[in-house]
Amino acid sequence: MVTRAPTDDLLRSGEPPARTGQSGAVAPHAAKALSRELFTRLRAEEEGTARHQQVRTALIEMNLSLVRFIARRFRGRPEEWDDIVQVGTIGLIKAVDRFDVGRNVEFSTFAIPYIGGEIKRFFRDTSWAVHVPRSLQEQRIDLARARDTLTGRQGRDPTIAELAAHMERSVEQVTEVMVASNGYTTECLDTPTGTGHSDDHALALTARLGVSDPALENIENVHALKDLLGRLNAQEQALVRLRFGHGLTQTQIGARLGVSQMQVSRLLTRVLSGLREGMLTDTPHDRI
Repeated sequence: MVTRAPTDDLLRSGEPPARTGQSGAVAPHAAKALSRELFTRLRAEEEGTARHQQVRTALIEMNLSLVRFIARRFRGRPEEWDDIVQVGTIGLIKAVDRFDVGRNVEFSTFAIPYIGGEIKRFFRDTSWAVHVPRSLQEQRIDLARARDTLTGRQGRDPTIAELAAHMERSVEQVTEVMVASNGYTTECLDTPTGTGHSDDHALALTARLGVSDPALENIENVHALKDLLGRLNAQEQALVRLRFGHGLTQTQIGARLGVSQMQVSRLLTRVLSGLREGMLTDTPHDRI
C-alpha cells in the first residue's frame, strides 16, 4: 500500500513542500501514484496562488528521479553532471505545466520526451566549438552513420559521391556537412604536437604553422607602383626602364635618349619624387 503521508501532511500544513533533498525520499512508484492525484488538485487550484505553487512544486520535486534517470544516459559527456540535471529539470517543469490528466496517459510517459529533448537541445547549443546551423549539426550524425555503414560494407573509407548516394543528398550538400563538422571541436594553438617519438620535439601548434611571408607586404606596393608607372609619359617610362630595368648609368641613358647626363639626372629625380609622393598619398581606391 502506498503511503500518502509525506505529501498530504505538507499540503495540509500550508507549508511549501520539501526541496530536492527531502523529495528524493519519495520512491518512484510512490511518486507515480501520487502524481495523478496531485495533477487533479493542481488543475482545481487557481493559477498564481500559493496553493497552486505548492502543488506544482511538489509535482516537480517528486518526479526529479525521472530527470536523474534520463541524465544518466549522458554521463559520458564532457558536460558537468549538475548542468545536465539542471537542464533536464527545465524539461520536467515544462512537462508539468503542459500535462493534461484527462489524457489517460502516465505522466512519466509524457515527461520523458520533454526531459530528453531539453538535454539534447542543450548539447546541440553548447557542445559545438563553432556555431553552425542546427540543420547541419543534425546532418553530422547522419553523415557519421552513413560513413560507418559504408566502411563496414566496403572495407574502406567511402568517397563523397558514395556518401551522397547513400544519404540521398547531392555531393555539394554532403561536402557542406563535412566542412561544418570541422567546427565541432577546436585545438588550442599552444597545444604541444609531435609524433610521440623520443627524437621528436613537442612544439606548439603555432610553431608548426606557416609564418607571414615578408614579400607579401610588397604586393600592394607593386600594384600601386604599376598604376603610377602607367601614368608616366613615354620618355619617363623609358627612363625608368633603362635605369632600373636594364641597370644603365645616367650617361648611358643620356646617349640612348639623346640628352645630357645632367638632364637625365634632373628627369630621374623628378620622376622618382612623383612616384614616391603618389605611393604615399594615393588611397587604395585610387590605386585600383
